[in-house]
Amino acid sequence: MSKDPLAVALSTLAQFQITRSTVGEALHQIAEITLDAIPAAEIAGMTMLADDGQPTTAVFTDHDSPEIDAAQYREGKGPCLDAWREKRVVRVDHVDDATSEYAAFVDACRDHGVVSTLSLPMVVGAASIGAMNLYARVPYGFHDEDEAVGLDLASAAAAVLENVSAYWTAFDLSTNLTEAMKTRAVIEQAKGILMARSPDMTPDEAFDMLRSASQRENVKLRDIALRLVERRPPPGDEEVAQQ
Repeated sequence: MSKDPLAVALSTLAQFQITRSTVGEALHQIAEITLDAIPAAEIAGMTMLADDGQPTTAVFTDHDSPEIDAAQYREGKGPCLDAWREKRVVRVDHVDDATSEYAAFVDACRDHGVVSTLSLPMVVGAASIGAMNLYARVPYGFHDEDEAVGLDLASAAAAVLENVSAYWTAFDLSTNLTEAMKTRAVIEQAKGILMARSPDMTPDEAFDMLRSASQRENVKLRDIALRLVERRPPPGDEEVAQQ
């Protein structure tokens, strides 16, 4: 190849902004680059945890991939699961030789014309967060150099997932802080309204009045305050200040 596949992968990833909608696109790009970089590979897929905590083939270049992988998930054993759990490369040179170890997986491979496979752990630091699975329709399709290239690309995919996770954690934290600031502002406004109505009322007494209304009506404190700020009457047409 004229270009280093890892360099191509990283260059491609640099073009993507980290958003929920483009993560899958970036990972799919890595899968396609992997197929270009490893000649025998005809199918690529990435196994990772689904929202229900079960493994799933979240990214794939061919529908054969999730169908083959599903056999591994049902049986609880297979090359991709071993690669993921044990953080090691699992290469099957000929599926006929793996019948005793991965019976369901081998049957699925035969059904889809797959003869050799290569499963690569997606590792970031000390954590394994999935596996990249490559399938060939010829025996002995993968070699040591393919493992080296594949590991680099699997690591690039893992880095995408790790960076996205960090991004959204920070985003959620920022969002929560912003909402907290908005809530505080509304409560302060509501306290000011109550104190204006009763000049002798202290800030603490105004807050206690809002909190009591919140507990009595089983409504969030922010909603009680917002109702007062927006001059909306509570259920029963009772003003907070009169409760």
